[in-house]
Amino acid sequence: MGGACGYDNLYNAGYGVNNAALSATLFNDGASCGQCYLITCDTSRPGGQSCKPGSSITVSATNLCPANYALPNGGWCGPGRPHFDMSQPAWEHIGIYGAGVIPVLYQQVKCSRSGGVRFSLAGSQYFLLVNVQNLGGSGSVGAAWVKGDRTNWIQMSRNWGANWHALAGLVGQGLSFAVTTTGGQYIQFWNVAPGWWQFGQTYTTNLNFYY
Repeated sequence: MGGACGYDNLYNAGYGVNNAALSATLFNDGASCGQCYLITCDTSRPGGQSCKPGSSITVSATNLCPANYALPNGGWCGPGRPHFDMSQPAWEHIGIYGAGVIPVLYQQVKCSRSGGVRFSLAGSQYFLLVNVQNLGGSGSVGAAWVKGDRTNWIQMSRNWGANWHALAGLVGQGLSFAVTTTGGQYIQFWNVAPGWWQFGQTYTTNLNFYY
């Protein structure tokens, strides 16, 4: 629930249980939110005896694993260190429960999602804050725009995590969105929210990304 990407309920947002919090070097100030990584336990390195040989799991990046400066060099999620703090179901797929830390090989892969992209709305009468969820393909947002019934396209800025904001009063207007993924695919999502939308609501589209 919650976390540095702002997805709130991970089930509702489309990410299920196979998730991970990324160290800062991988999290990239939230630009990696929603990306997918294929994780394989590396039996060739120290600690590999705790691997489940031949097993891999694809996880979604849904949170930040912060450095712990009470430990030397900030701990496992310290600066410059790639690390995945995996959910227990994902962990148990590739490693022995209780091992704590295992060596892994990882690579970013395409995300396969069920259903369409989702837009969760927050903000005030003066600005709109949108959490973009359930992206397929590269999984993460590279750029985003919003259009009200009475406006042109307004480019949004990343606020934090997967939250994007527009400094515009759009209450009472139907909303359309456009998104470019970090993979370079661009989609316009027309008429996502009707004019009577309210803050706190989430709207699911019937379109998604494939790269």
